[in-house]
Formats: sequence, structure tokens, C-alpha cells
Amino acid sequence: MTAAFAVAIFGAAAAIAIAVAAIGSATAQGKAAAAAMEATGRQPEAANDIRTSMMLALVFMEALTLFVFALIFVLNGTVAGAAR
Repeated sequence: MTAAFAVAIFGAAAAIAIAVAAIGSATAQGKAAAAAMEATGRQPEAANDIRTSMMLALVFMEALTLFVFALIFVLNGTVAGAAR
């Protein structure tokens, strides 16, 4: 296997990894927001606590996606460095 082929395969795998992470994060965020809205509708007096918990959960979900994005850049440097 040539180095250029390895870099090309890595690029395709990176694109798939970012897509899966983004889709998973978006799905989870949608479900969390829907659950928070439903909970607020059932118990309006707890809206501030629900909102705070939801925002914290959304931040952690988004952070996982950003970690995948950053990991792709780190691994890309490793693969590209090995290909030289």
C-alpha cells in the first residue's frame, strides 16, 4: 500500500467519522431538547432547573463532537507525517 493511498483512505474514514459524530450529536440534542420542553410543559415552575440541566447536557453532547473533530486533525498530522 502506498503512502498516498493510506492518506486517501484516512481522509474517507475521517469524513465518515465526523458525519457519524455530527448525526449522533444532532439526534441526541434533539431528543434532549424535546424532553426538556415536555418537562417544562408538565411542570412550568421548574423551568429554570430544567433549562440549566438541558444546557449542561447539550454542552457535553457538543463537546464529544468537537473531540472527534480535533482527533481527526491530530491523526491527520500523524498520517501525513508518516506518509512523507
